[in-house]
Amino acid sequence: MSETTVRIQDDLYEAVNGEWLKTAVIPDDRPMTGGFSDLDQDVEKIMMADFKAFAEGTKTTDIPEMKYAIGLYKKVMDTERRNREGIAPVLPLLEKIRGIKTVEDLNREASDLLLEGVELPVQTEVEADMQDASVHSFIVYGPKIILPDTTYYDESNPAGKQLLAVWADMAAKVLTYAPLTEEERKQYLEDALAYDALVSKKVKSQLEWSEYYKCHNPMPADEVASYTSPFDIKKLLTDLYGEKAPEILVVYDPKAVKEMNGYFSEETFEKYVHWAYVRTLLRATAYLSEELATLGKTYTRVLTGVAADPVLEKQAYRTVSGMYSEPVGVYYGRTYFGEEAKKDIVDLVKKIIETYKLRMDKNGFLAESTKEQAKLKLSTIVIKMGYPDEIKEIWSKLVFDEEDSFFTAVKKLSGIRAKDMLDELLKPVDRTKWVMPGHMVNACYNPSSNDITFPAAILQKPFYSLKQSVSENLGGIGAVIGHEISHAFDNNGANFDEKGNLRKWWTEEDFKAFKDLTKDMIEQFDGIEFHGGKVNGELTVSENIADNGGMGVTLEIMHTLPDPDFRAYFMNWARVWCMKAKEEFIQLLLANDVHSPAVLRANMSPRNFSEWYEAFGVTEKDGMYIAPDKRISIW
Repeated sequence: MSETTVRIQDDLYEAVNGEWLKTAVIPDDRPMTGGFSDLDQDVEKIMMADFKAFAEGTKTTDIPEMKYAIGLYKKVMDTERRNREGIAPVLPLLEKIRGIKTVEDLNREASDLLLEGVELPVQTEVEADMQDASVHSFIVYGPKIILPDTTYYDESNPAGKQLLAVWADMAAKVLTYAPLTEEERKQYLEDALAYDALVSKKVKSQLEWSEYYKCHNPMPADEVASYTSPFDIKKLLTDLYGEKAPEILVVYDPKAVKEMNGYFSEETFEKYVHWAYVRTLLRATAYLSEELATLGKTYTRVLTGVAADPVLEKQAYRTVSGMYSEPVGVYYGRTYFGEEAKKDIVDLVKKIIETYKLRMDKNGFLAESTKEQAKLKLSTIVIKMGYPDEIKEIWSKLVFDEEDSFFTAVKKLSGIRAKDMLDELLKPVDRTKWVMPGHMVNACYNPSSNDITFPAAILQKPFYSLKQSVSENLGGIGAVIGHEISHAFDNNGANFDEKGNLRKWWTEEDFKAFKDLTKDMIEQFDGIEFHGGKVNGELTVSENIADNGGMGVTLEIMHTLPDPDFRAYFMNWARVWCMKAKEEFIQLLLANDVHSPAVLRANMSPRNFSEWYEAFGVTEKDGMYIAPDKRISIW
């Protein structure tokens, strides 16, 4: 790639990716293209071809659970039947919602509605308990809202008004297919918008959700019930669990639950029912006729700037790869991921963990007792690389009848998965579960199980290749691995111990020093102008800390190589963050994503390390320079 247009000392991202940016074309059915997205497109092409062959009988697999995925794929592709049935498959569920005339009706039907995918006045789920990660908790929080974040509902935010208008127009058009009178359609839409407006005043913002360790708010079920009344959450629990109903619930969003009468009461009950009807119908459109499916995606297309829906084969693959994620991921991993690469990557992860321990020993603000706890946490990180060795039992339970419509099949499958999730409350936490499937181009750290997951699909160029130099791999997948490990010590992960339990294992002085460094990181990014908006340093701080840590630990490893190429390291770092996106999607990410814009991820982290300045001779006269006293290296 050319470095002639822009000097690398002034703009690493542009110098490395500039030529690519000039010619890269964003697919009509995607909001972006670039590093992660390009790999995802490549995986999608391979898997679409395989599923087409499976459906035609020209290719087979020995993974039993895949036969169900292939069966669902065929239902998506059967547009003749889908178009003939139109809205009919969802009508029984919509009539069931219409039949809820009183709160008593709702309380009586709540457990069934929950398993059928109808949104209740509160959201519920079962997750590992933050205080004791070996057991599960029953989680309660507020409903979902239409717009991407509560900030969009502010009167001063024109984007919110525009998006609500798009959503309302879409909903009005979809409602014309429903067996309602014109007056009823108008009332249902008006009430759905009114109920959403009430909810938006009570639920958490994306910024509040970004501090996820603050979600742990255990409350007696009786206390929660006093807030949710007249919705009877205790009856819901009894219907779900009988005499084993939990007596303690964990409230992830206390304000939404404690102030629930602000959006759910006898007075607002009809608005809730109409809201639930409209939202259920809109979600169902994806599984009905092609016409309804296209119409039902209108809001999302506008929100992300996507010009067109994916072709049918791609829609089918995306549907089944989501519903049967683990079997599909295992198939991809076994078929396309090499054991040689897996061994090489695991060795690299172990080296990064050991280097992290050395960096902890040299850390200047931690007490010895805290360093020992940090090294213990590093020693117990579980590495999940490529894809799982076995497929969990739940995936063999996801069955449907041959005569089922596409919508009915998806409703059954979603209900089975929901029931399985709820049943986990009475079981110990299974730490061998994977939170990402093998075909996903992504990676993550899970604080509740202290593990890192790197699906097979991300372990490709430019992130990683046996054909790339060690320096390039360290600047790519190495820094990403270091990034994920750093999440164990970011502003969220630092609150969890080696077992995944929410516990204070720092001294007060250490945590204060860490908080001060966190503030420095917030300030380094906060307010940077980008595409007419500004970066929120507080929203993105955990990911910025992780980028900083990932670079710091891999640069240390670079110094141990016999022939390190720091220029190649930094250039590949910039290469993996290349991204070209629709303007609408950029604005969406800027307002809601906990990650900083890709160009800043490429350009900000290097400035904090002396190796950057030495590799390219960067001085105070250059755009990629910051003064030594402003440079941050936390981990």
